[in-house]
Amino acid sequence: MKLTTHQFGEIEFDEKIIIEFESGILGFDELKKFIVITEEDGIFYWLTSVDEPELVFPLYPMKVISENFPEVAGYEVFGIVKLDKNPGNITLNMKAPIYLNQDNKKGFQKIVDSDEFPIDYKLFIEN
Repeated sequence: MKLTTHQFGEIEFDEKIIIEFESGILGFDELKKFIVITEEDGIFYWLTSVDEPELVFPLYPMKVISENFPEVAGYEVFGIVKLDKNPGNITLNMKAPIYLNQDNKKGFQKIVDSDEFPIDYKLFIEN
């Protein structure tokens, strides 16, 4: 399969890597199929819609930020990143993480009901 994105250009991929979100993602309920794009030297993962390739969510692994973040067996947990030109303004949404299972190719988003995990966690510290 192929898709074209503004950010990565034309990408050819095997249909077997598609991750299905049965309920979609908050605000994008109709989009169910995504692939994860990684860059060799990048720190983010890019969750890219197969149906709307211009819709790309930058992700960051939660295990890097918090050892006690709510887990689901078999799933890796990621926060959605809000990018900004100023690195000090880049934030991570810890309140509504993305859970991905690379084995069964399933994913879901879940609201974490805890004040411990903010919606706007500063990913980088300004000097």
